[in-house]
Amino acid sequence: NRMRELLFIVLGLIAGGFSGLFGIGGGTILIPGLVFLAGLSQHEAQGTTLAIMLLPIGILAVIPYYKAGHIHFYITALVIIGFVIGGFFGATMAESLPVHTLRKGFGIFLLFIALYTIFAK
Repeated sequence: NRMRELLFIVLGLIAGGFSGLFGIGGGTILIPGLVFLAGLSQHEAQGTTLAIMLLPIGILAVIPYYKAGHIHFYITALVIIGFVIGGFFGATMAESLPVHTLRKGFGIFLLFIALYTIFAK
């Protein structure tokens, strides 16, 4: 459905934005987003995230997930669209921030993700 497709593009925008802003995205944004928002299993989220980042990062790592059927290629394509756009805008924003603001924002973000991951049901 269209709302679910939009969710994946927005997830890509967020991951791309944070990737450009803080140099992160895959493990800290996409995996929790795919598990908690899209209902994928941990294996599916990891496999799909590796497929999103396939070239050149995950080319070898994605093979076992592919063989196990843990990759959603349609989700992969939608998130990539958002990730590319979000990455550009995040990097643009990062370049305009003072280093101490960027460092503190990165730390706060990682703390939030850690707490959410620990206490989520």
